[in-house]
Amino acid sequence: MLRNLLFLLVLIPVAQVMASDSGLSNYRLGMGDIINITVFDEPELSVSKVRLSDRGSISYPMLGEINVLGLTVAQLRALIAGKLRGNYLVDPQVSVSIDEYRQFYLNGMVKNPGGFHYQPGLTVRQAIALAGGFQDRADRNDIAVIHDNEKKPHRENLDNLVEPGDTITVEESFF
Repeated sequence: MLRNLLFLLVLIPVAQVMASDSGLSNYRLGMGDIINITVFDEPELSVSKVRLSDRGSISYPMLGEINVLGLTVAQLRALIAGKLRGNYLVDPQVSVSIDEYRQFYLNGMVKNPGGFHYQPGLTVRQAIALAGGFQDRADRNDIAVIHDNEKKPHRENLDNLVEPGDTITVEESFF
């Protein structure tokens, strides 16, 4: 278990770098994410640790409230740069990074059920390790997942990827 947790501690900074300003990430911003926005040489336009509201918006200096729900970091970077260009700055250099991802939830037959912060590339197996592993009576083949945008659970295996906002339930084995 300690080995799994150490692996995850190494995974977290790598995932944060991958999801930063590079534009390579497909991660979509959602309610509860915390982001940093930096405008080069413009400290008054840079903001840190801004949490997306329950409507998926942020309050940004000079631009007011901006709806960022469902955008990637690259799309948000382009949106802010576009809004600042012309009226405020000639060629704004904007960087957007995710400081903290929104949670996914794990319940059922795990040792420490609860909410955990999502990380890109996290598998169901790794998520269960974050929750302390399986309880003795857990059915390792009966894991139900409800994705953030769905209503019905579906069966997953341990190597499937976790998505932000997922609710994962490990069922009890009766044998």
